[in-house]
Amino acid sequence: MRSYAIGDIHGQIDLLHAAHARIAADRARTGDAEAPVIHLGDLVDRGPDSRGVVDLLLKGQLSGQNWVALKGNHDRMFGYYLEGRADPALRPGLDYLNPRIGGDATLASYGLSPDAPPAEARAAVPAGHRAFVEGLPSYHLRGGVLFVHAGIRPGVALNDQTETDMAWIRAPFLDFTGPHPWLVVHGHTHRPAAEHCGNRVNIDSSAAYGGPLTAVVIEGREVFTLTDQGREPLLPHPD
Repeated sequence: MRSYAIGDIHGQIDLLHAAHARIAADRARTGDAEAPVIHLGDLVDRGPDSRGVVDLLLKGQLSGQNWVALKGNHDRMFGYYLEGRADPALRPGLDYLNPRIGGDATLASYGLSPDAPPAEARAAVPAGHRAFVEGLPSYHLRGGVLFVHAGIRPGVALNDQTETDMAWIRAPFLDFTGPHPWLVVHGHTHRPAAEHCGNRVNIDSSAAYGGPLTAVVIEGREVFTLTDQGREPLLPHPD
């Protein structure tokens, strides 16, 4: 069973086009036109064209592309802002327009001032975009692989995981070294490059901060990073 996944995009539309091109090249080599592409969330904020990213993924799904987009914490914060309220999981002292969050870049991509109030932002964001962002699922389960933005609470049944956990969690998920029922493929915690930790694979390679946007292909529990030259095995790092 083959699946493709793309890490945290953060408005980097050019990097997203390049990631899709690497996936298309791998499809051509394998002859597989059906395997889904799972985008692990954080579609928006910090980068230059969040609107373009949302529009590309929405139109791709409507045109029949087998694309899945998950809800990251930044997508959730954007949706909450358009409703006129703050994400309850956001740390006290921060808000969506804080420079550390990068919501101002998302508003700018919709032609708004960086401090546009929620009512003005809601009027400027197309209804289809709002519905798309608000309706993003928290996870995608395919065979023995669970795709999720941030991670899961170890030892908790999938149906009992909360949207907040799956969009925001770090500890205790990142510290847990035991087996999960699935190989968990996630983003959210940026690293210099994708890393395989045995029970989980983190593919947030810091596109929001000038790093690359990682695309991987997963076959069973084997993971390969896609490069312009083809596949490179992503192996579990030593304990």
